[in-house]
Amino acid sequence: MASSPRDLASRMAGRRKPDDGYVRETFTLPREKARLTARDFLSRYPKAGYMTAVESWRELPGDEIEFTMRRLRSAD
Repeated sequence: MASSPRDLASRMAGRRKPDDGYVRETFTLPREKARLTARDFLSRYPKAGYMTAVESWRELPGDEIEFTMRRLRSAD
């Protein structure tokens, strides 16, 4: 049985992770700018208070890096 685009979208939406309290920002930058951006993010949102981490990263053609930074909404 063939699925309609709407059926597929509904199934994919069901795979999304529940809200886990983290804010995520994804960047695609040249390697050196990516390094500086990640360091700045960690300075603004220290790991000890925000549980900040590089959640994922990958190298792209042209010496670019795509990465996702994750942090809690607040340090409370």
